[in-house]
Amino acid sequence: MEAFENKLIGEIEELQSRFTQTTQKLIKDVRRQDKIMARSDKRQKQEYDELQKKFAEVEALQKEIEETQKEVVFTMGAIGESRSKETGNHVKRVAQYSKILALYYGMDKKEAEMLKQASPMHDIGKVAIPDAVLNKPGRFNESERKIMDTHAQLGFDMLNKSNRPLLQMATTVAYEHHEKWNGKGYPQGLKGEEIHIYGRITALADVFDALGSSRVYKKAWDDERIFKMFKEERGEHFDPKLIDIFFENLDEFLEVRDSLKDV
Repeated sequence: MEAFENKLIGEIEELQSRFTQTTQKLIKDVRRQDKIMARSDKRQKQEYDELQKKFAEVEALQKEIEETQKEVVFTMGAIGESRSKETGNHVKRVAQYSKILALYYGMDKKEAEMLKQASPMHDIGKVAIPDAVLNKPGRFNESERKIMDTHAQLGFDMLNKSNRPLLQMATTVAYEHHEKWNGKGYPQGLKGEEIHIYGRITALADVFDALGSSRVYKKAWDDERIFKMFKEERGEHFDPKLIDIFFENLDEFLEVRDSLKDV
């Protein structure tokens, strides 16, 4: 019996030894795995941080490109106007009027802001019009009027190769801002809602500012005369809904005009 107990104790002791060896090996394996995981986690975190940094750089670059594009568009528009002796404030006012009209028409803020940025390009085609016509101090004769009217097509030709959304919008503005609701505008003779809303909005904004500004061929109109003409041209030159928006929110347009007066 005692011999049996000694044998059993021996087996238990051997089992204990083997268990200790096994658990020690497991502990070593777990510690090694922890180290591997720690290094892996550190590497993954570094990779993640580097990726986030690259994303941030791309986002910043994209924003810079967009801002530069806006500046270029506005500057080009201002250059086009300066050739016809306009001030930079003309394109600023037209831009603000366009945004107001767009928002009240129902555009979302992003699209309305884009139209504000694109609208200064409405007369970019004027850069290709001869000075003798562009700055003539008086009414155009028939041939001069035909030359002047080409600026809408010229603007389209200058801009329509770009795939940038802002310049695509500017292309539409330049091409269609002289179309009329009644179909008697140019260069395509579009009618009603055939005219893109960008063109219809810019048309009203541009005419409002042009009538109230002195130019080489005319003196500025007073408000009463402008408002009378707008009411008469509702459904003729201009989109009726936009005319209604203009008069319903007249104070906002006059506030913009007063804040951006020509010096």
